[in-house]
Parts: sequence; C-alpha cells; structure tokens
Amino acid sequence: MKRTLSLLCLAAMWLPAAAPPVKKPKLVLAIIVDQFRYDYLHRWRAQYQSGLARLMDRGAVFTNAHYEHFPTVTAIGHSTFLSGATPSVSGIVGNEWYDRSSGKQVTSVTDETVQILGATAKTPASPRRLLVSTLADELKMSGSGKSKAIGISMKDRSAILPVGRMANAAYWFDAGNGNFVSTTYYFPKLPAWVEAFNQTRVVDQWVGKTWTSVEESNGASPLFTLPDKADGTYYTALERVPYGNDVVEMFAEKAVEAEQLGQRGETDVLALSFSANDRIGHDVGPDDPRVRDVSIRTDRVLGRFFDYLDKKVGMANVLVVLTADHGVAPLPEVMEQRRMPGGRITEATILEHVQNRLTERYGEGKWVVGKSGSAPYLDHNLIKAKGLNLAEVQRTAAEVVRSHPHIFRVYTGTQLANGQILDDLIDRRVRNGYHWERAADLFIVPEPYWLFEAKGTSHGTPFNYDTHVPLLMMGPGVRPGRYHKRAAVNDIAPTLANILEVEVPAGSIGRSLDEVLTN
Repeated sequence: MKRTLSLLCLAAMWLPAAAPPVKKPKLVLAIIVDQFRYDYLHRWRAQYQSGLARLMDRGAVFTNAHYEHFPTVTAIGHSTFLSGATPSVSGIVGNEWYDRSSGKQVTSVTDETVQILGATAKTPASPRRLLVSTLADELKMSGSGKSKAIGISMKDRSAILPVGRMANAAYWFDAGNGNFVSTTYYFPKLPAWVEAFNQTRVVDQWVGKTWTSVEESNGASPLFTLPDKADGTYYTALERVPYGNDVVEMFAEKAVEAEQLGQRGETDVLALSFSANDRIGHDVGPDDPRVRDVSIRTDRVLGRFFDYLDKKVGMANVLVVLTADHGVAPLPEVMEQRRMPGGRITEATILEHVQNRLTERYGEGKWVVGKSGSAPYLDHNLIKAKGLNLAEVQRTAAEVVRSHPHIFRVYTGTQLANGQILDDLIDRRVRNGYHWERAADLFIVPEPYWLFEAKGTSHGTPFNYDTHVPLLMMGPGVRPGRYHKRAAVNDIAPTLANILEVEVPAGSIGRSLDEVLTN
C-alpha cells in the first residue's frame, strides 16, 4: 500500500500543472464598422492613435478574414457576426426581399406585429426573421438568464440582428425626429433613461456645423456643412457625416451607465454598429479624403469609448471583437483612370428585360413580382397556373441576364437547390447565400468592379474587395499577435462561445480560432 502511494505521489510530481482558469469577461463588446475594408487598417495606420491603434497593438489581428456568403450586404453581415450562420441557415438573405407568404416586399427586420416606440413614421422592426441563435442568446440560455444583451446603431437592422432574439433591447436612430427608438418586441415603452437622453437633444449640437478634416488646421476646405435647423433634413444628414458615429458612442455610454453593463457580476453583451462610414463610403468611394477622415475619426470614437469603459468596468474585464459587415468597390470612374476593369450596369434594365422575355415566350403576366438587390423574384403562382416548369422559366430568365455584357455568372434557384454548380470559391459563397424558402429565382454576379448603381459605389459581390474585412480581438482569453491563417467572420461566434463556455450558436458554420485562445 505504501509503495502504491509513493508511486502515485511520484507520478503526480511529473504531471503538468493545470492551467489557471481564464477569467471570464464582465462585458463582451462586439463592434461592427459598417463598410470598413481590411486595407483601411493599413492605409491610414500612422494616423490611428486611439481605439483602432489599441486593438492593433494589444490585440489579435487576423489579416486574412473574409465573409463566405453572397450577397455581401449589411443585414447579412450583421446577422453573421454573432451567429456564425450563413444566409442559407439564418434566413437573412438580404437587406430586403420578396416574402412569398405575404406577397410583400419586406426588410430583414420588418415585423408588423409590433409597434414603434419613440417615432411614428417608421416601419416596426424585430429579430423575428432571424432563424438561428446568436452568442447573446446562447449566453442567456446557458445560466441564470441574468446576462443582458443590447444592440445600438443608427440603422434598425444593424442594432437588431447582432444581439438576436432574446436581447433585452435594440435601439436605433430615427431620422424623422432625431430620437433613439425601439419597438414593443422588447418592452411596452422606452426605458426612462432613453427618454431622458432623447430629451437632452444632445444630437442637435452639430446644427450648422461644417465638417473639416481632423488632420488640417483651421481654414481647411469644408467636407460637408450640416443644415442649420434641427429637423428631418438635418437628422438625415447627420447619418452621413462622422458625427453620426459620435451619437452612437454617446448613447452607448448612457446604456452602460443606466443598465450597469459589465458591473453586475454577470457577463453582458453590448453590440455597437457604426453606420456613418457606410453612408459616406457609398457616396464617394474608398479613395476619397472623406473616407480617410471618417476612418481616423472612428479610431478616436472607439478610443473615447474604451476610456469610458476603463473607468466604469475596467478594460481588463472587457472582451472586444471588431469587424465590418462588408467591404466596398472603388468608384468605376476611378478604376477607369487606373486602366482597371469596372463600370455600371442598369439594374432596372436587367429586370425589365427579364419581364419582357418571359412575356414574349410564355404570354402576358406580371412575371417579376419582387427583388432583392438586382435578384428577381418570379411569380410562382403564375408559372403554376400556366402549367409551366419552374426550372425552365428560371433558365429562360437566366439566359436573358447572361446576354448582358459584364455579367460574370447567373445561377437559378433550382440549380442551387439541387447543387448543380461548380465548387470554386465564388460558387461556394453563392451557395451559402441560398435559403430554400426565401431565395430569389436568380442570383446575379457582375464581373469584378462592375456595379448595378447609377452613381457612387456599393458592395455585394463575392469578390475579395467586398469580403475581406478586419477581425480584431482583445481582452480576457485572447492571445495578442498577428494571425495570417485564413479565417471567416463565421468563426467569431464559436470562438467567443469557447471563451464564455457556452453552446456554439445553432447555425454557426465557423471554427473556433483556437490559435488565439490562451487556454
């Protein structure tokens, strides 16, 4: 017996010491910067001296992170962020689409069963169209249910989709009256602190203000001048200048204070989406000085919020993850000067040609009943009533679209449903965007750098300039450094789930980024 005990003691001496448990974060801060290409991190790195700089210097930086779906648009990016799901599973197939069950065009968050709070003119919204769980949902279901989850943005979909169906609240900005608003999905009336914030009219402080570059001295050329009256015109303009991001940050501070986020002995989730970058980028493209300026100002806004959290929660207790919902293409006119491909395709002409060709071949009828971006939804009831084969009608429509110049690929819904596609990177991303019940009848991919917009620029393709985005993590459980192995935004949710020791969200297709975990 003594010999056995001695052997056990000797064996124990040679066993490796157990790694100390990783301290759970008090707050998960999930940040999306709307339309922020990966290369923006390096284009203006020397000018970043605050929030982005802190993440890049002290956090984990993934240099090769992509979205693995098509189309690369705001609603899908935000729904992917903390769910890890592709549209094929999440059901969020676009910013908007044609809902066959109701016969209506809907947005990703349209919900006519709830009422708007704080505004009167906006369509009520909720996360009910999201078919999967998010990290916040799994955190809430894992324990006492006392964790809080709140989403904040200027856009409704950007506030709602990251935090999911069990969130305590989502708040977004109403350009009609300048209030932060929500709906009865979350509560019967706005919390008192939200009402108090709206009543301060702090959002009116930029009335008549001229936006000039932060890098230039007084007397710099104006980039934009806001209206001199606090009305709907001013609030709409506020969303298209960097001060819109300041509004989100100020409201986020009030949310942390009022809801005691990260200060209650539970792990809470706060998701912030900064939309001004997207509004500006659509208008002027990634090479314009205004995009450079709003990027530098984003660094400063993030730094200000980190400083606030350091005082309230302690940044050592905050797990930060930052990404973007998509990239963006350069302006076609700029690409022409560079002797690079690019140009404009008229979306309305594409849809009109589909309608005309189907009428010519199959007879009169409203063949195109809805759309999601440039993707048409055909009238399946009409096709059935005429005794036609859906796959054949889709092929006819696809042939018309393919006949247009600068169309890269066209997929039909039947093709995607039956897996009748190639297996290269583009095809896989398109397949990930197909949801059997909500998908359009055609998926149309233009050639690289070609846009369906008549002016400005946009995003939505499966090409790298739209899929390659920042992925930065910092805080408890994260090993700082640069990581060059390919990653996906879908990997964020399972990685955070590992750190928090909760179930991976139901629809996640990602892997855990184990290389960044300290334990």
